[in-house]
Order: sequence, then structure tokens, then C-alpha cells
Amino acid sequence: MIVPRRVALRSLFTLTVAAFTGGALARIVTAPRRPPVASGDTFDEMYGGRRIQARPTSAGVQEVLVDGRPLHLMRCADGGYLTPIDHYQTYPTPLAATRAAVDELGSAPLSRFAAAHGAHPGGSSRGVHA
Repeated sequence: MIVPRRVALRSLFTLTVAAFTGGALARIVTAPRRPPVASGDTFDEMYGGRRIQARPTSAGVQEVLVDGRPLHLMRCADGGYLTPIDHYQTYPTPLAATRAAVDELGSAPLSRFAAAHGAHPGGSSRGVHA
């Protein structure tokens, strides 16, 4: 039986996609898990005239405060951190990210909406912005 060219190409394409998908999923499954926030990531200091604090919460995430207002830290895929204040640059530690946010803020106060995405008035309840 002769297989038509279209069927052969479609089968070859399907096998290729399945092979690459399997390889990508295998890398994700075997990747080491990130440890929860370590107790060494806690700090309480004055920097740039502001009090910056960080401590782990019961949920296993880290709460960062600048002058008593929460600052949202986001963990990047490379293990670094970034903030909504300076979200174009990643930093190796939560302390470095918080210091960079303080440097970027200057004398401006931290917004009460810098704690989480989608928490501002008019934002979507699902955290989606268009």
C-alpha cells in the first residue's frame, strides 16, 4: 500500500511535535524544586532613610515592608527577584531588590497598591489588565 505524501508529512510533523513536547516536559518534571523562603532572607534595616523589613509568612512566602507598607516581590524563573517599582531588572536577593526599589522611589512614598497586581480600583477581580 502506498502512503500519500500528505499523510506521511502529517505523521512526521505529529511525531516531531510529540518528541519535542516530551523532551520539554521531562526537563520540567526533573528540574529541582525551589526551597521555601529561607530564614536567612529576613532583614530589618534602615536604607536610604527608609525602614525596610522582610520576614517569612505562614504561607511560605516572604512579606517585604518599606516604611510599614507592603512591597510585592516576584520570583523569576532564574531564581532572582523583581518588584513592581523596578520590574525591568532582576536582583539576586530580596534585600537587593528592596534596596533597588527604595533607590528608584527616591523621596516618593510607596503606593498602598504596590503590594499586589490587580488590587487597584478599576482593576479586574481576576488580576487581568488590558
